[in-house]
Amino acid sequence: MSGRGRRRFGASSNALAEINIVPLVDVVLVLLIIFMLTAHVMDYGLQVDVPKTRITQQTNEILPYVTIRKDQTLSLNDKPVNIHNLTTQLEQRFKGQKVIYVVADGAVRWDVMAQVLAELSAAKISPKMVTKPLEKNQ
Repeated sequence: MSGRGRRRFGASSNALAEINIVPLVDVVLVLLIIFMLTAHVMDYGLQVDVPKTRITQQTNEILPYVTIRKDQTLSLNDKPVNIHNLTTQLEQRFKGQKVIYVVADGAVRWDVMAQVLAELSAAKISPKMVTKPLEKNQ
């Protein structure tokens, strides 16, 4: 056989067996910049402007919470839920829980709030309303 026919893998004298680090560093820096720009967005979560009251009660209880947003959508602990499935979802995810926080935006229509409270009442679940304290100068 002649020397031209078959070559072994890696037999080339010109092959360079080094890893090029520059593209890797470029990609990592781009990912770092993207993370730095989006990290503050992930920090806030849902925006709900709860009503302000004169007297608020501070508590350390950790309870499930239903959130009613300005656009009248509901979520149970940050997961969307239909009003008709609220009590069944609560029972499935938090077995035996008979108390729940209700976090409602100040712009929520009363009929939506009344429907949520009626659903909770029918299931014998006691709601605790979440509010903000009034500022001292108000």
